[in-house]
Amino acid sequence: MSNSPSRPATIEDVAKIAGVSIATVSRAIRMPEKVAESTRKKVTAAIARTGYTANAMAQNLRMQRSKMVMVLAHSIADPNFPGILIGLEKAANARGYGVLIGNTEANVDSEEKYLRFLSTGMVDGLLLLTGHLPVAGWGKSPPNTFPATVAVSRPVSQDKIAYVGVDDVGGTKLATEYLISLGHEQIAFISGQQGDIVSEMRYQGYCNALTSHFKRSSPWRVAGDGTHEGGRAAIERLFIRDTLPTAFVCYNDDTAIGVISALRARGLNVPRDFSVIGFDDIQFASSMNPSLTTIRQPRVMIGETAMNKLLDRLAGGVDEAEDELLHGDLIVRESCSSPRMEPLA
Repeated sequence: MSNSPSRPATIEDVAKIAGVSIATVSRAIRMPEKVAESTRKKVTAAIARTGYTANAMAQNLRMQRSKMVMVLAHSIADPNFPGILIGLEKAANARGYGVLIGNTEANVDSEEKYLRFLSTGMVDGLLLLTGHLPVAGWGKSPPNTFPATVAVSRPVSQDKIAYVGVDDVGGTKLATEYLISLGHEQIAFISGQQGDIVSEMRYQGYCNALTSHFKRSSPWRVAGDGTHEGGRAAIERLFIRDTLPTAFVCYNDDTAIGVISALRARGLNVPRDFSVIGFDDIQFASSMNPSLTTIRQPRVMIGETAMNKLLDRLAGGVDEAEDELLHGDLIVRESCSSPRMEPLA
């Protein structure tokens, strides 16, 4: 439904879109705890769609707790998202909160649409998995009406927003040190997209490991984009060179899978000819051939920790933007071994 700029949305508009009575809309706004969750969600969506805010009911609503939290995700197809969502919902349900999911696909229009939920007061807090504040036009500081917010999986460059995620630096340092323990010295890092903050943190962990173990560390960075095809392309570019590494630390598992695929297409064996290690431990990592050695993210725990941090703030807890980094575990499988003794023919 599209409203004329000269006519603000009315409660009748909301009722019509939600398919409920005006009385039900009123009850959902004033006493949401007395309305079925499915009905409340319909009313919430209708309010967001119409932009129904400029009335006394919406003002009353903003003074109450909606008992709902919004999760904005870059893509629900991200293999890490389901595990994190399980943790988010588990912690929310334990404390009487519901979860709304916004799948933005990095689309500004989508972000603006979901922001209407915030402006109506239909959600109490926000969990950001996008790596940035919605709507870049806000600049460095969000408006005063911006709700309590916690960033998840990807930090946000805003001082007042706490971050919960895996220790990307420590995890990649652990992965690189494992390869070093097997005897590798010529280790390349295949990155994610240029400017990706998570990729930069993982590259830092890789560099830290080299610096700790070698007097003259020589970081070897190869550009990727975080996808299977990006891993394949990185290998093709590497094989133009005269010298090659003996092992690869990959930005994520998708990249590592692409690397292994490209090496096998050249008739090379993993791990006999090259060792490959990933990051994330996605579902496919254990079933591929060879099974992938990787760093496992504690996805469910990340979700639980982030939700509890947000709800603690809503309950009047300490309002400090303290980050929490969770330890990633090294999962040893079949894709790594000692370096080859003879050079490739």
